[in-house]
Amino acid sequence: MLVIGWQERVGLPLLGLGSLRAKIDTGARTSALHATEIETFVRDDAQWVRFHTRFDDDARDTDVECPVHDQRDITNTSGVPETRIVIRTRFRIARRAWSIDLSLTERTEMSFRMIVGRSALSRHGIVVDPGRHYLTSNADLPKSTRRNRS
Repeated sequence: MLVIGWQERVGLPLLGLGSLRAKIDTGARTSALHATEIETFVRDDAQWVRFHTRFDDDARDTDVECPVHDQRDITNTSGVPETRIVIRTRFRIARRAWSIDLSLTERTEMSFRMIVGRSALSRHGIVVDPGRHYLTSNADLPKSTRRNRS
């Protein structure tokens, strides 16, 4: 079992995004990624999406293009259902990697630009310690900075 905290650094290598600060949210079923300027288009007879993303902890603005996996009605943090584009991409945490589905949504006003939901973690031997953070990343930081203080 891999023990992770409620906040971790994760990567989305196929999207060119690495070391992103993400909230591990087992209360959310679907994972979500901050995206603006979301635009769908057709490439080689397949539906694709183009979007812009920026993380406060990463000075790079990134434009991404990838195939659309699905469109789903997903309940947002206010409890309101909204139709979102869902992409499937590679997810990396610690030294593990697998495919996950990510819904694209505007998260500018949210504390975390990425949420990792429970469906992304299930069947991968992950245990979340809600009292800790950065257990799998930033190994160069002293342990005292990786723990929540009461």
